[in-house]
Amino acid sequence: MKHEPFNESIEMYLKAVHELAHGDDMVPISGLARWLGVSTVSATEMVHRLEEQGLLEHKPYRGIQLTETGSERAAQIIRTHRLWECFLADKLHLSWADAHDYACRLEHATAEAVVDALDVFLGHPTTCPHGNPVEPGRASDQEQQIMPLSDLPVGEGAVVHAIRPESALLLDYLSNHGVRPGQEIVLQEIAPFSGPLMVRVGSAVHAFSEEAAAHIFVLRRPAEDSS
Repeated sequence: MKHEPFNESIEMYLKAVHELAHGDDMVPISGLARWLGVSTVSATEMVHRLEEQGLLEHKPYRGIQLTETGSERAAQIIRTHRLWECFLADKLHLSWADAHDYACRLEHATAEAVVDALDVFLGHPTTCPHGNPVEPGRASDQEQQIMPLSDLPVGEGAVVHAIRPESALLLDYLSNHGVRPGQEIVLQEIAPFSGPLMVRVGSAVHAFSEEAAAHIFVLRRPAEDSS
């Protein structure tokens, strides 16, 4: 179905709410504002606008969630973004972080006909370079088994499945530490008092904050393979 274009700000908000939500969870306005780098007042004003347009629902003291219409539009934006990431990373060989940054710009200026043609050209990829499904509503069976690295028991091994939500700064940081989908890791230790997570990545051990670890989604390996 053909969609009328939204302005870039509206699309950014819809995409952010979709990516910050976990299942049917509500997204706090404060968290949305922090992720977008805007004031809580500005985020609240936009939330009211989107609520009036029937794109999201706001429940005081609980947060916001997309309506069916808002979710459909957000999924279209995310599909566009992730297809551009595939093209920029796989065909133009741009870095992880740069592919994300440029895709953020292109997602707002690409007609649906171009998106569909890009999908065909790329051979209908199922995931973006960061491991996330190109079609947000069509997750693989493994999606039900993954967890944030911050939830992995100490001493267990896992395989990096995806990075989400993405930001250029986070992707650049993780790339410099060898953390990519398919990489095997082992959570060796968590320092007390909310300290860093010590994670073996290949032959190196890196310290990750709880915040960074919450963006790294992993698939646990069987216990006998977690050495």
